[in-house]
Amino acid sequence: MSLIKKIAMTEKKLAAIRRVQKLSHGPATDEGRERIRAALRRFGYNAQADEMAMRALREEPADFQELLQALWEEWNPAGASQEGVVISLARAMWLMNRAGRMQEGYAVRQAQDVNIGRQDRVHARMMRLKMTEERLQRLAQSVARELYVTTPHDLEKMKNLHQEGVLKDMGEIVLALFYELQAPGTGADGIDRDEMSRRALVRIKEIFGLHSDTPPVPKVVFNASQPPDCQPGAGATGQGVAPAPTQPPPVSQRDAGPTAWEQEKRYPSITPAEWEARERPRQLLENILTRQMESCAAQRKAILKESVKGPSPYERAAEIAPTHANAMLMRRMQDSYFREVRRVTNLLLKMKRRERKAQADNENDELNNVADHNL
Repeated sequence: MSLIKKIAMTEKKLAAIRRVQKLSHGPATDEGRERIRAALRRFGYNAQADEMAMRALREEPADFQELLQALWEEWNPAGASQEGVVISLARAMWLMNRAGRMQEGYAVRQAQDVNIGRQDRVHARMMRLKMTEERLQRLAQSVARELYVTTPHDLEKMKNLHQEGVLKDMGEIVLALFYELQAPGTGADGIDRDEMSRRALVRIKEIFGLHSDTPPVPKVVFNASQPPDCQPGAGATGQGVAPAPTQPPPVSQRDAGPTAWEQEKRYPSITPAEWEARERPRQLLENILTRQMESCAAQRKAILKESVKGPSPYERAAEIAPTHANAMLMRRMQDSYFREVRRVTNLLLKMKRRERKAQADNENDELNNVADHNL
């Protein structure tokens, strides 16, 4: 239970309060404005140092004066205490707005930095996709040949693509299919045993300086299905003399790779049944490479369209996300100034309520005195 007796408000008292409130207004004369300037000088917010600080931050002191005058007309402070609180409120609101400009200014600077390197990054991404698309296209053309057998060159290109992470989850599958389509007797590293031994011998000769001027004798492969007279390297006397070289195949045939007959003769250990069993993984590998090549082309077109149209607001917002160390500090500063504004505003409201209550008490005393005088 409150110990202070509340005064009952009547229509007469309310009318008197309204009349007093109509008399309260902001400074409309030169004298009133001079009173504001005197208050500013008294509290030190219009000092030359503060003006220098504002101008150094590209802020206009006149804008602060307009804010203070608007608050002064809104609150109409009475007395030095209320004047100081109004000036503190203006100062807190000014600093709160400055904290907001700090965050926006950093976002603008970060967006400008992002825009500087955007074109270079987009061009680099398009070039990487174009190069990847061409490599996948060459691999797909090579795999599309009839009776395909994985070559060390194709396997090396596929390993590089897999290490770069271009195919992502499909890289392991594609690499496994290339290993499956290797020639019989080839190890997991993609090099057959004879080739590995030859490379080791060349390396040993390079280390010990054993260089021979005699050219290497070409390896002669005999096919039991052909008669001895038709064996490679057999001359008229059958003494293994190499025949004269024939004319090279046309350029179109060389670009198309070995024919099916040449593949069968090159790999006699692969039976027709094995060739048929290898056809399914070959088709699967060709389809995957073609699909990945089309995916790279689609991504490149999408990036080109994006670079022409420009990033969306969501992409810009993601680019300027406050990931810097001072982002949280600037946000806390703004929140702190906002709480300061709220505290000062509540203080002014309390002071104004107290002032209105005092005015109401004075009105009541006047009314009681008039009533006593009439009696």
